[in-house]
Amino acid sequence: MIKTSIQKYLNQLLSKRLGKKIPTVEISSVGGGSINGTFRVRAGSENFFLKVNSSSRFPGLFEKEKSGLEFIASKKCIRVPIVVACDQVDQDQILLLEWIEGGARNDAFWKRFGSQLAELHQVTTAECGFSEDNYMGALPQKNSLMRSWTEFFVRCRLEPQLQSALANHLVESRHLDAFEKLYPRLENIFGREGFALLHGDLWSGNFVCDQFSTPVLIDPAVYFGHRSMDLGMTTLFGGFDRMFYESYNYHFPFPENYDEQWEICNLYPLLIHLNLFGPGYLGQIDRILKKFTP
Repeated sequence: MIKTSIQKYLNQLLSKRLGKKIPTVEISSVGGGSINGTFRVRAGSENFFLKVNSSSRFPGLFEKEKSGLEFIASKKCIRVPIVVACDQVDQDQILLLEWIEGGARNDAFWKRFGSQLAELHQVTTAECGFSEDNYMGALPQKNSLMRSWTEFFVRCRLEPQLQSALANHLVESRHLDAFEKLYPRLENIFGREGFALLHGDLWSGNFVCDQFSTPVLIDPAVYFGHRSMDLGMTTLFGGFDRMFYESYNYHFPFPENYDEQWEICNLYPLLIHLNLFGPGYLGQIDRILKKFTP
């Protein structure tokens, strides 16, 4: 159920947008929200996608998402939903986005997705990180600006999650030792590449296909970093077609040891999932650590 205060806010906002009074917008719950309430909003002939969450539990969550969406949109490489409104209503934060009608994930879609992600990754800057911290799912993500990818990866990605896991008794000292052995190897594994503009949380639940079979990125955790962070995560839970990888590789060739890079990069989302969902993800972390720190 949507709160009366949010219903009233939307009535006023969308009446102004459409230039006519709308007594009541239609709001219906939709699936897909892991930490947010998610709704379809109908106002006249227009549809919107609404996300609702507590302002105190995840401070600034939607402001960060809005910043990420608008930053990606400004590069004109790949489509993201238009942000209609981002606001606080009483104790809730809301994010209102354009509604994306679904389409067919055909061969043209996957080829376009690969080429457009490659184009996004060719937007680079002199430092990794981002102008503000944000969230990776439900967890805060630190984006301090640095000129070393390996330093950023260790200090802003792996170590905060490791310390959280240690505090919650999800890892042991042997895991910390294995990570310490891994760190000196990172420079050789990653080599030197420009810092790519990343979606930051690129799994199969964070893109949609519109009615024209065009890819649309949603729920970003934007920062500049090594492109293998995005690419590795696409393999973690499946859902990406072979043509996606072939198209990407054609437009922006993978490095020779891309498979090693992707495995190492996946330690970060695996640690995130360990901290969010418990020890079921520790086995995958162990396997990667044993491979690179025998």
